[in-house]
Amino acid sequence: MFAKLARTGVLIAAVGIAGCNDSSMKDFAPEANKPLPDKILADMKAKGMVRTSSVMARIFKEEGKLEIWKAKINGRYDLVATYDICKWSGKLGPKYTEGDRQAPEGFYTVRPSQMNPRSNYHLSFNIGFPNAYDRANGRTGQNLMVHGACSSSGCYSMTDAQIEQIYAFGRDAFQGGQTEFQIQAFPFRMTAANMARYRNDPNYEFWKMLKVGYDNFEITKVPPKVDVCEKRYVFN
Repeated sequence: MFAKLARTGVLIAAVGIAGCNDSSMKDFAPEANKPLPDKILADMKAKGMVRTSSVMARIFKEEGKLEIWKAKINGRYDLVATYDICKWSGKLGPKYTEGDRQAPEGFYTVRPSQMNPRSNYHLSFNIGFPNAYDRANGRTGQNLMVHGACSSSGCYSMTDAQIEQIYAFGRDAFQGGQTEFQIQAFPFRMTAANMARYRNDPNYEFWKMLKVGYDNFEITKVPPKVDVCEKRYVFN
């Protein structure tokens, strides 16, 4: 009995260190197969989208919003859903090290293998931290998710009802042939006014770099091609 309790304590400690530890023993996950609501599907159709068209997500910490964008027939993306983030941990600014409990900021990629229908947090997907930029700059961490259950240790947490829809957007896009989708995680909407408001913040230079990608999408409505050169994000 004592050995079992000791093992449990070690597991709890590990979860606290490693972000949103997301292993689960669930064998059947019907919530992962729920269709999108009829209203969302009707709105998509009205905007020239099909259920399986490509998807992209944007996150804004300060505003507490997660947006879902989908591709129209002409290839440009349009906003189809906005969700209130239930919880995100840390403060404005990027994640630096394992255990700092910061939710990441930057440009991330989600592939089918990162989707978890058997999550401890209802449903989840790993956002792909650390990405190439993070690794080039020595940033560390693991198990950084968008998930349900409204509980966060460095992740972006949604309600269970919200994550069912967000998960469905990704699932349907993968079924349509999209091989990966982009998540853009920002500290705030990167308007000129907001940038001026934070011009004295220690993260300002990092945010100026993110704003280049933000502005690119705002103009083109197409997710930018993201690369890393000399430890900096470069776009298109």
